[in-house]
Amino acid sequence: MQIAIRPLLAALITGTLLTGCRTTPDTLPPTPKARTFTEDVAFLRQHTEAIVLERDGGKVVVAPAYQGRVMTSSVGDADDMSFGWLNDDVIAAGIQPPEMVKGTLKEHIYVFGGEERFWLGPEGGQFAIYFEKGEPFDFTHWNTPAVIDSEPFELVRHSASDAQFVRNFTLTNYSGYTFDGRIQRRVTVLGRAETEKALKSHLPPSVLAVAYRTRNVLKNTGPYRWSRDTGLLSIWLLGMYKPGATTTVVIPFKRGSEAALGPVVNDAYFGRVPAERLIVTDQALYFSADGTYRSKIGLTAKRSKGIAGSYDADGRVLTVVAYNQQPAAAPYVNSMWALQDAPYAGDVINAYNDGAPEPGTKPLGPFYEIETSSPGAELEAGESVTHVQTTAHLRGPEAELDALARRLFGVSLETIKTALP
Repeated sequence: MQIAIRPLLAALITGTLLTGCRTTPDTLPPTPKARTFTEDVAFLRQHTEAIVLERDGGKVVVAPAYQGRVMTSSVGDADDMSFGWLNDDVIAAGIQPPEMVKGTLKEHIYVFGGEERFWLGPEGGQFAIYFEKGEPFDFTHWNTPAVIDSEPFELVRHSASDAQFVRNFTLTNYSGYTFDGRIQRRVTVLGRAETEKALKSHLPPSVLAVAYRTRNVLKNTGPYRWSRDTGLLSIWLLGMYKPGATTTVVIPFKRGSEAALGPVVNDAYFGRVPAERLIVTDQALYFSADGTYRSKIGLTAKRSKGIAGSYDADGRVLTVVAYNQQPAAAPYVNSMWALQDAPYAGDVINAYNDGAPEPGTKPLGPFYEIETSSPGAELEAGESVTHVQTTAHLRGPEAELDALARRLFGVSLETIKTALP
């Protein structure tokens, strides 16, 4: 997420206006018991179509009305733990006519949640698709395009473990260029053998897994070439997960000088991330995913190894997010909220930690996010670009998860657990 929210807007997010003294841990209500995957599916089906995909015990639920997003998943064990974050209030309220949402957050975005949603970039800059031409880059004028916010994707077919969606669109960017395009999205739950192949790692029987791959295609259906001069679109996938005091995002990166590869991390999205919340070592960075401090980081394609993840020490869940890497010199769109000198020097991996936007206000969720992006789509008429992302949740004994963390991220589980103060 990249939203500059003021106190009133934060109140709109939560549906209440806060008054009185600043909230402290002593005054917070008790944390409700987390719903299981089965309970999450039942809740979703009260308000929208929810399709459960399953293979080798792993379960995923997708929602066509919410742009074919993966809402949540489970490894299928006795605990039935549900990994995605859902925004109950927004889901229960449903999508309303535009005249009914004036002056509310829904006028800008429907925050349904879900652990992988399809978006398009760039968000800000002279080629933005979230701002109209000539408008200031502030929250009042920020609006998520309806095609990736409030309009459904068409479910064209699905099987027990696979669902395919499609959506045509027309969008005009900040510079006035109009794109005619087509989105194709396919969600596939992987079997155990496919998961091992995707992770290039053997999974011991004691480690339970759910993994899914999404294949996302963006096609130029208009008569003209999409070029850098008039702006490019990119595929942007964002996953919302449940935060925790013992949850840490880990992102390995390519070593090298700043002169050759640029800075290791961009942590200036919402102001510099405090040192105790972002630790950068010589091979990986560690970012707090506790849902108590609003912050965001990003890595460029020159630094990315094509993988990011997190570890929930309380739940013993190792999450892995990987994508199909493209050439580092490709034009990655810049989503910063300003006119830009380098509109194609954006990030390929992002992580976001939710928290109160201002002292005394409530967070958006809370949740944390792991995000990946495709390069900007330089496409002739009829051409397309594809962005593939694989997400896996692995749950089991720490000794077994440690071996997987070393293989996938190059660091031990103990290092991830103790990296942040």
